[in-house]
Amino acid sequence: MRQLNFPTYSFRLKNSENKIHIFDVIRKKFVVLQPEEWVRQHIVHHLIYDKNYPRSLVNVEKQLKLNDLKKRYDIVVFNPDASIEVLVECKSPETKINQTVFDQIAIYNMNLRANYLMVSNGLEHFYCKMDFEEEKYTFLRQLPDFSR
Repeated sequence: MRQLNFPTYSFRLKNSENKIHIFDVIRKKFVVLQPEEWVRQHIVHHLIYDKNYPRSLVNVEKQLKLNDLKKRYDIVVFNPDASIEVLVECKSPETKINQTVFDQIAIYNMNLRANYLMVSNGLEHFYCKMDFEEEKYTFLRQLPDFSR
C-alpha cells in the first residue's frame, strides 16, 4: 500500500483467500485491505495513539439514517456523555478532496452534530471546528488532543 501522510504505525496483516487483510482494533476483526481502509486504519491509530482518544469512544463504519436514506459514516469519536466529538470522512489516496467530499460530511453532520470534522485521503487532511450557534465552521491545523 501507498505511504500516507501519517506517522508509521504497526498493523497486523494477514493473507487470506489471496487478499491482504488488516486487523481493525475497533471492530476487533480482520477486514479486506482496500485503499480507503488503509486510510481509515491510519486515522484510527492517529486518533488513539497520537491524539489520545480512548479506543472505547471510537466507532467505525456504522449506518446512520438521513431522512429516508441509509448512509455509513467512516469514523466517529464520542464524548463520554455520548455526544459526538469528531466525525471523520475517509477517502482513498487516489480521491481528490473537493467540494463534493465536504458536502458529504456536512450532510452527515446535520444529523450527528459533531464538534469537529476531519476529511482525509491519507495524503491531505482537513480539520474544522463547528460553531452551531453562529452556523459556521473554522478550519484548524489539527484536531485537538483528547482532554477529559
